[in-house]
Amino acid sequence: MNPPARKTYNANFTAEKYRQFISDLNAGLRNPIAFRVAETPVFLTDDFRDKLIQAGDDIINTIIEPGFKQLTERAIPEKWRVANENDHPHFLALDFGVCKDTEGNIVPKLIELQGFPSLYGFQLHLADAFKHNFDISEDWTIHFNRLDKTSYINLLKKTIVGDYQPDEVVLMDVNAPEQKTAVDFYLTQKYIGTPVVSLSDLEQEGNKLFYRQNGDKKQIKRIYNRLIFDEIEGDPDIFSKVVDIRQPLDVEWITHPNWFYRVSKFTMPFLKGDYIPKTQFLHQLTEIPADLENYVLKPLFSFAGQGVIIDVSKQDIENIKDPENWILQQKVNYEPVVQAPDGGVKVEIRLLYLWPNGDEKPTLAINLARLSRGKMIGVRYNQDFDWVGGTVAFMRKDVRP
Repeated sequence: MNPPARKTYNANFTAEKYRQFISDLNAGLRNPIAFRVAETPVFLTDDFRDKLIQAGDDIINTIIEPGFKQLTERAIPEKWRVANENDHPHFLALDFGVCKDTEGNIVPKLIELQGFPSLYGFQLHLADAFKHNFDISEDWTIHFNRLDKTSYINLLKKTIVGDYQPDEVVLMDVNAPEQKTAVDFYLTQKYIGTPVVSLSDLEQEGNKLFYRQNGDKKQIKRIYNRLIFDEIEGDPDIFSKVVDIRQPLDVEWITHPNWFYRVSKFTMPFLKGDYIPKTQFLHQLTEIPADLENYVLKPLFSFAGQGVIIDVSKQDIENIKDPENWILQQKVNYEPVVQAPDGGVKVEIRLLYLWPNGDEKPTLAINLARLSRGKMIGVRYNQDFDWVGGTVAFMRKDVRP
């Protein structure tokens, strides 16, 4: 991380500035932000930024290979398979831990990946609030590929809205206003005009979908999908109460739900590169490693770290009833590289890509970061600490010719 920028930021930080920052973040929102936002952004060195870009490129090269869909066909649970799948994911999120290699260099290591949207709207809002409240220079940016706020919003709109009108595209989740990430939904609506609806708001006539806007019925041409099937798993009769979105419908998906499974933990055993931890499907394991303390056991079909076994034992592996649905992954040891006033904090950085229809490959656009002192990264595992939570990484603007 960037020591001079960190030193300057910490020297100027006050609790009062942080309170005002949180107040500014919440100003004008429908509801206060439902997750913890960290006291600080992350400041990347040019070297680490370039390592992140290279790490992302290595993974993207696998995803864009012609045989990728065939390779990942088993990833999709049959009960959640949705009709009318398209040829590529419109969103990619790659999570990297900030680690130290055997030579002592600070490097990224892949933790997880997903073919699903993240906080593409909120991160923009968050960066603006950090800049305003903590006097972060305009020389610093959260964007890649020389994007700025305007060009980023244009790319976001191109990806989500495309050639349609914004009111023909809906952002949809199960109970959208009640989600912890609802702040992102409504900021996205502010930036690109797409209305926010819940699954129960969808109305079906034939194979067409509609929603109500100020009492008027509007046809839905595209769904910007934020629904994760894990969240409705507990209600087996859900599709007797609402539209069964798995059926063939006259609607485009941005991105199609099947990509949530294709680009996921399921993908990791197929990836190669300096920044990819060794990962195997459990049912293909020929020998249990002697150094299990250096591995983590993950279920393929779980969300937000649920079901992960960090301190793995031989008995844990032998007790797994469905080993084809688990991976054994080399443990990634986070290096506490962000200096808080009372010590080091661990960091995870999520690279966020946009892949509109018509583009040959995805564009690395923006980032998300999370700070942690707990055993696991993630807001839910760090509720009793400060200088932890959701944040964003700034980097020097690329001035190379």
